[in-house]
Amino acid sequence: MKLSIVHVTVILLIVFIISNNLIFFPTNILSWDIFGYYLYLPCTFIYNDIGIIDDTVILNAIEKYNSSSTFYQALQLPKGQYVMKYSMGMSVFYAPFFFIGHVFAKLFNYPQDGFSTPYQYSIFFGSMAYSALGIIFLSRIVSHFFTKYIASIVLFCIVFGTNYIIHVTMYGQNAMSHSILFAMYALIIWFTICWHETHSFRIMILLGVICGVTILSRPTEIVCLIIPALWGVKSWNDIREKITLFWRLKKQIIVFGTILFLFGILQFAYWKYITGHWIYYSYGGNAGEGLDFFSPHIADVLISFRKGWLLYTPMMGLAIFGFIQLYKKNRSVFWMCIVFFVCNLYLVSSWSCWWYAESFSQRALIQSYPLMAIPLGYLLTWLVQQQRLIRIALSSIVVLIIGLNLFQSYQFHKGIIHGDRMTKAYYFRVFGTVNFDQKNDKYLLVKRSFVGVERLDNPEKYYKKLSRILKFNKNTSVHAGLTALQIDRFQLDSLNIYSPAIEIPYSKLTKKDHAWIRVTVDVYPISEVATNTLSFVTHFLHNEFPYKYSPIDATKFKVKPNQWNKVSYYYLTPEVRNSSDALKVFVWNRGKGITYIDNLKIEVFEEK
Repeated sequence: MKLSIVHVTVILLIVFIISNNLIFFPTNILSWDIFGYYLYLPCTFIYNDIGIIDDTVILNAIEKYNSSSTFYQALQLPKGQYVMKYSMGMSVFYAPFFFIGHVFAKLFNYPQDGFSTPYQYSIFFGSMAYSALGIIFLSRIVSHFFTKYIASIVLFCIVFGTNYIIHVTMYGQNAMSHSILFAMYALIIWFTICWHETHSFRIMILLGVICGVTILSRPTEIVCLIIPALWGVKSWNDIREKITLFWRLKKQIIVFGTILFLFGILQFAYWKYITGHWIYYSYGGNAGEGLDFFSPHIADVLISFRKGWLLYTPMMGLAIFGFIQLYKKNRSVFWMCIVFFVCNLYLVSSWSCWWYAESFSQRALIQSYPLMAIPLGYLLTWLVQQQRLIRIALSSIVVLIIGLNLFQSYQFHKGIIHGDRMTKAYYFRVFGTVNFDQKNDKYLLVKRSFVGVERLDNPEKYYKKLSRILKFNKNTSVHAGLTALQIDRFQLDSLNIYSPAIEIPYSKLTKKDHAWIRVTVDVYPISEVATNTLSFVTHFLHNEFPYKYSPIDATKFKVKPNQWNKVSYYYLTPEVRNSSDALKVFVWNRGKGITYIDNLKIEVFEEK
């Protein structure tokens, strides 16, 4: 059988993806977020401890296999059990390869602990299978709409002209949700096309399963239902006809809805079993991260120098222009595409951590590329129909965009483009460079570290903007019988473990992206702090929940008993979710002894 240019393109792209994965073979596949996606499997099928009552198994795995710096992938509840941070859909994708790895671990005498080499390799190669599946079905989609020549170019543009390739072959161990969901969206679009042509019950079942596990992986992927719901709709009359069609085939629609419900009940049942609630917000353990529907970061996501999608993946700018041609040539698909694009962009932009940390461009939009390939294809079809000079000029732009994407991907790999600290000044400083130069770091956003005691290493770059002091007098004390020395101080003891706090909204601290806070307080412990634990607490509050919580033990300051000690430390503000979120500073007496405090003070230092 003679292979078409599309088949040859698909084969070459899959070979490239597999080869690149092997060249950049990860040292630890089951790590960081992937470790969290995956935990449902070993906890259920090996340890029979889905609530992680015994966390030593997980903590030992983290230490042995270097899976993570901390166990942030789950939230510990008051009774000691853990609830997984991520929903279980990715574990469904991993499941076949988990069981293959389990068999191989037994055959070759590896630890059957869920994390040893056979499990790692099985998930890795299984994820490559999903990547291949995504390319194959994307080729079917573009071949349905365009000539073989245009379809091949679209495939090439999606793989080499976007951040798809770097996240599928070099970062994320090829097992992150984005690359696998890319394949699922290709399947959803293809089976939607097939169902609207045939109204096949079997295809509807497949579509229900794929949509169900996709939403189970990331609840915000519920937007995938827009694709089958609005496919073929180009007017209000078409909406009425679509409703009539769904009513006529209501048995299929009921089955589709039932499949979605069954996938959803898996997660609801898990939450009910672990937490006692059918619906549980598993990101609640980190108030600094979550969906903020009323304050989306749309401009930041699209055009910021920090992580602007159109700046670092300009190929998608062409796809957006392609909506014009899609509207002119195929309105039956246009309205579905534009509604999905707007809703998906809004959801992605509503995540408070919109830069998605240590990633190139907007990784959360990768799964939408099978759909964005459609307007991109219509733009390229229009391009080849233009006069020769215009065609050459516009084709050169496409080539330059692909070249820019590949070059910037190289810069990201070499550390020249930073994963989450980019600025306009730094971008133009390193534009076109091929070697990392640490001297340029001063143009990056401030480096944030959440481990240990923080230090302001470059005070010359900052000036003191604000000072607030909380003095304690006799009205502050709550105990009678104090000595003359003690009466003008606040007493901490086993009944009063928290001091009064300084609490200020971020908007009053600074208008900039960060500020340094210097906290000082006078402390008079009656006994050794080693036996009477004392902590100096600084954090921010979002909806009364703390984040960037920093309790510093008094032992770090060599606090001496029976004398006044001046304690001083620095705290770097986090990336606040909202400017109304408040800084809160107080002293926490965690022991049973008595400690007196006075002159709790904060000084705010803003960058010059």
